[in-house]
Amino acid sequence: MSTLLIASRKGLFTADRSTPTGEWQVSSHHFHGEPVTQVLADPRDGAWYAALRLGHFGVKMQKSTDRGATWTEIPAPAFPPKPTDGPWADDATPWTVDLVWSLAIGGKHEHNTIWAGCMPAGIFRSQEGGASWQLMDALWLDERRKSWMGGGNDHPGLHAICVDPRDSNRVAIAISCGGVWGTGDAGTNWQLLGKGFHAPYMPPDVEDDANVQDVHAMSACAAQPDVMWAQHHAGTYRSVDGGAHWSRTAAPMPTDFGFTIVADPVNPLRAWTVPAQADTHRYAIAGAMCVCRTDDGGKSWTAFRDGLPQSFAYHLVYRHGLALAPDGRTMAMASTTGGAWVSEDAGESWTALDAQLPPVAAVAWD
Repeated sequence: MSTLLIASRKGLFTADRSTPTGEWQVSSHHFHGEPVTQVLADPRDGAWYAALRLGHFGVKMQKSTDRGATWTEIPAPAFPPKPTDGPWADDATPWTVDLVWSLAIGGKHEHNTIWAGCMPAGIFRSQEGGASWQLMDALWLDERRKSWMGGGNDHPGLHAICVDPRDSNRVAIAISCGGVWGTGDAGTNWQLLGKGFHAPYMPPDVEDDANVQDVHAMSACAAQPDVMWAQHHAGTYRSVDGGAHWSRTAAPMPTDFGFTIVADPVNPLRAWTVPAQADTHRYAIAGAMCVCRTDDGGKSWTAFRDGLPQSFAYHLVYRHGLALAPDGRTMAMASTTGGAWVSEDAGESWTALDAQLPPVAAVAWD
């Protein structure tokens, strides 16, 4: 039976359907009152990882090897001290991890490898199950990083990590605002990808500059990893060459603004997104929630509303607020206003969890 992990502003919740009626409901609460920014369930060994953002006390990482019964604090990713001289002495970006925004497992054979993306936008790798972390210097010290921007945050953040299941040395990442990057050697070297993105809100001379694109989310098809999907600040995109080139899809709704996108792990033509009303509003279009799915590679989208609130529903689903379970049909969605829903038919109908949750940053399945 799948367990849903819900990372929120007031702790980590779990939900399952272990009740006598078989209904989904919240079953446990961890880290009471503490902001949890990301959660990961590792299918290789069953470990759970939680990233906490504790303000004055900094970023913390917790790990459980018994499905949340007990937790152990592990080191959090950390940048080295900022240089006092040389080309990076005047770097406007602080060399302090403000939050862990993404977590991803390495290859199936890399039993202890975990990747972490942070704000400011750096990527770290642990080869010891989180016991230590290595900053990928080649990306952090790339001069082009100085052109990245924070979008809606003070500093750019690295929120998407796609590890190629065929070759775990190949990793693609997305940064807001810093575009899409890729490595073929496990982070030793990085290449700027993302040709085809267009940012109409930027000055005309940099609208197509891959290095300044505001990619809100990115997801890859596990069966065909070269097929990738991106929710951009200005549209929904698809790539068939591992993120090197992108083509804009049809708009899921009258607006194709949003923050999340999920690729089907088997079908390269299928993906889900949750449109929102741009840009200052940032809530469900016309106050009516829907989930959109494409089954033809982005040529068309179908909006599903069954079970979702359709009036005065001012929800926003963040980048990691939509997740597909390993069975390929069960989905979870949660919002910045504490709504949470589960679908068991690939997003076509939804059931609300009987809980009033804090604002949710991320959901994940175990």
